[in-house]
Amino acid sequence: MRIALFLLIPALLLGQAVPRNINATVKKIVDEVSEQNIVATLKKLESFETRNTFSATDDPEHGIGAARKWIYDQFRSYSPNLEVYYDSYKVKKQPRVYRDVEVVNVVAVLPGTTNKDRQVIISAHYDSLNRIVKPGTPEPGEQPELDEEKTVAAKAPGVTDDASGTAAVMELARIMSQYQFEKTIVFVTFAGEEQALIGSGPFAVKAEKEKRQIEGVLNNDIIGSEVSGNGRSDNSTVRIFSPEPRDSTSRELARYLKIAGERYVPSMKLDLIFREDRFGRGGDHMSFIAHGFPAVRITTASENYANQHTATDTFSNTSPGYITRVTRANGAALASLALAPKAPDVTRVIKTGVNKGKLAPNLARGKSRYDAVLKWTEANPDPDLLGYSVVYRSTQAPSWEHEIFVGNVKEFTLDNVSVDEYVFGVKAIDKDGNESLVAAYSDGSFPRREIEIE
Repeated sequence: MRIALFLLIPALLLGQAVPRNINATVKKIVDEVSEQNIVATLKKLESFETRNTFSATDDPEHGIGAARKWIYDQFRSYSPNLEVYYDSYKVKKQPRVYRDVEVVNVVAVLPGTTNKDRQVIISAHYDSLNRIVKPGTPEPGEQPELDEEKTVAAKAPGVTDDASGTAAVMELARIMSQYQFEKTIVFVTFAGEEQALIGSGPFAVKAEKEKRQIEGVLNNDIIGSEVSGNGRSDNSTVRIFSPEPRDSTSRELARYLKIAGERYVPSMKLDLIFREDRFGRGGDHMSFIAHGFPAVRITTASENYANQHTATDTFSNTSPGYITRVTRANGAALASLALAPKAPDVTRVIKTGVNKGKLAPNLARGKSRYDAVLKWTEANPDPDLLGYSVVYRSTQAPSWEHEIFVGNVKEFTLDNVSVDEYVFGVKAIDKDGNESLVAAYSDGSFPRREIEIE
């Protein structure tokens, strides 16, 4: 199909961007997020005094064992539609793990309907830490050594880090378990994040071995602070971290989250940060990125380092209102993606030459050499598929700048648009207006010919 840009016709017709409709179901989910419930969850998690990975597992009121049982019971109480289980791993002593320990994640699965093999994950970590450092100053750039016995015994309320993210995951599990979605939604609260991601790491390894089709991981870590340690206050911005390259699946997930979140929660700005995480820091999303799954970190724009990993990370030093708005933005993206069709495949198999059998972008200059010819495939299109939209932007732009709805076709030509000056992508749209992630024509997928040098 070929449509010259200067011939595009008014909205709702072929060749025009699809209007940004508000999905009634998604809006209802966003509106049902309750600050009162989030407050109750934060206070309950604080009441365990510590959720240190090495803390008590047999105390009914304190420690990580009591916390995970409470989270499990809460998941179970929300709906019979949720499949709730403990996901446990035995981790040997190693750097940052001072003794052998069993790490237990708490998982609640909401099975999908027509695309149940495809998963969308929302996560947070429920463990906490109060860092008691041994005397002595470490060398520059080195981590201080912890006094593990004192650290385990110390109070670690961990309200902002990361009861805030856990409350968001639990609140969305409560609400969304009352609805049905095409894709399966997985609600996970990880343990062991504070010990080099030893809860999410094995989970991601298992997911890769089982070849799970994970479309995205929304990891919420430290979403409770709106005033930073230097006095900076920002209660209307949340940061979305995603790794390079510029059109990685994680980067497209971040762009999707920004669009959906700001559409349904206009009071919030979702700020795209183009790096894997904060400088020198990490989180559970990194476990998924390492195993090839799209994942982003959602975190406050105003971290307070004075409270992190201390006894002062309390309810009184967090902002339930801010957490509520961030939870709503999460819910908008999570529900939208779980309702959306699959993204098309924009790659082709090279049939001849030195790169025969390898994948490359299904993008060409056309016969004129001055057009952009985009092709894509979808082996099993969704039954409610309406069609596809082509998106593109300049190579310097952070987000997609142009969109054209092209209908239910598998090829589209942009006349007089240079493939050298723009980045292109395609997304699927169903009859209810739900949009898939963008599948980008990444030049990074071109095979590179290896040259032998003597």
